Amino acid sequence: MQQSESKISMQSLSNLCEEYKKNNYIAVEDFKKYDVKRGLRNADGSGVMAGLTRICNVHGYMHSDGERVPDEGRLVYRGINVKDIIEGCQKENRFGFEEVAWLLLFGELPSKDQLAGFRDILGECRELPEFFAEDMILKAPSPHVMNKMARSVLALYSYDYNPDNTSIPNVLRQSIELIAQLPTIMNYAYQVKRRSYDHKSMFFHPINPSFSTAESILTSMRADRKFTDEEAKLLDICMILHADHGGGNNSTFTTRVLSSSGTDTYSAIAAAIGSLKGPLHGGANAKCAEMLGYLREGIQDPENDEEMKEFLRAILRKEKGDGSGKIYGMGHAIYTLSDPRAVILRENARDLCRKKGLGRDFTIMEQVERLTPEVFREVKGSDKPMCANVDCYSGLVYRALGIPEDMFTPLFAVSRIPGWCAHRIEELQSGGRIIRPAYRAIHTRRSYIPMEERV
Repeated sequence: MQQSESKISMQSLSNLCEEYKKNNYIAVEDFKKYDVKRGLRNADGSGVMAGLTRICNVHGYMHSDGERVPDEGRLVYRGINVKDIIEGCQKENRFGFEEVAWLLLFGELPSKDQLAGFRDILGECRELPEFFAEDMILKAPSPHVMNKMARSVLALYSYDYNPDNTSIPNVLRQSIELIAQLPTIMNYAYQVKRRSYDHKSMFFHPINPSFSTAESILTSMRADRKFTDEEAKLLDICMILHADHGGGNNSTFTTRVLSSSGTDTYSAIAAAIGSLKGPLHGGANAKCAEMLGYLREGIQDPENDEEMKEFLRAILRKEKGDGSGKIYGMGHAIYTLSDPRAVILRENARDLCRKKGLGRDFTIMEQVERLTPEVFREVKGSDKPMCANVDCYSGLVYRALGIPEDMFTPLFAVSRIPGWCAHRIEELQSGGRIIRPAYRAIHTRRSYIPMEERV
């Protein structure tokens, strides 16, 4: 697709940037001076308490005598450890994402009949409105699938018979429909991106309403529609682990901020998708996959600790990798000793990665997980506890499943939408006030200068 050129010249843009820089600098010291909690973070890195929730708890440390004490990570949905949910589904050899979506939305585990009925509803709702794909997706492709997904969610507002009603029954209807439709939107957005930007064939398959969400995703993105039960069950685990992560993560907080204003569901969820796209949030899984590429090319023997550590040192010194100085897939705002999502993915993905010829890549990421804390202490002089986060392995799992990199972050969005919707409903029901933190103005007072007196 032909991209339009900007009407602003590079010289004009450079001049405008210089003008901006002269007048808009805020020193880091000023944040400390006025006790401003940048990023809504306390001095110890913990989040500023902004609300209450019954939906999800992310545990990574304890407080003792006013200090943070590192602890093993736990992810808890409605009081139930996600590890127990996954183990329960594996023991019964069934898919669990739909069950988790029900749990997050309604607060209790579904009965057998409730789950069967919910799966039927999701299956029937996967179809998009008539001509929606042609008019809203195919005619305006996007180079990034996430932007097309956000635009498509916004466009669904025009197809809703009651879009602005924020009553719980109406928002619940919208939420269930969006949980079902977002995977379909994702596939359409990716297929048209393939044709328009990658110059590859696109293909669309009929939707099978009897499939689980994971099965539906795999069959839709493969030309031959074939997948194994092992592959679908592993994707299902990934989706369960990404379904929610508390009210304070950037995209969920975005959902709650917009919901607190009384806006419609489509605006709130589209904004959450935009938040998740960022490389410091959901986009980190794609950055981790990019880093793996640098490691794969630059390391001869991934089991050689010293060779690995030297490469990781070079990344931290901004000499290798993408030049950011970040080792993606390592560290987390809450988790300290372990990220339960990374632990579960690592253990469940090892066999499939080796079967798919990705054993060396898996070894590299295990080494990154094991050696980064030591290298970080050495280079940065920090003794802060550090563990692998979910991105360390999620991108590798997606590659083992044959999922293209363009779909990594969109899959995160498809998995997270039950959590977004649950938090939106909770905010509408119990929030009660528009979210409005304060920003301190630090400019000096000046007088207005008439035009003829300005230099």
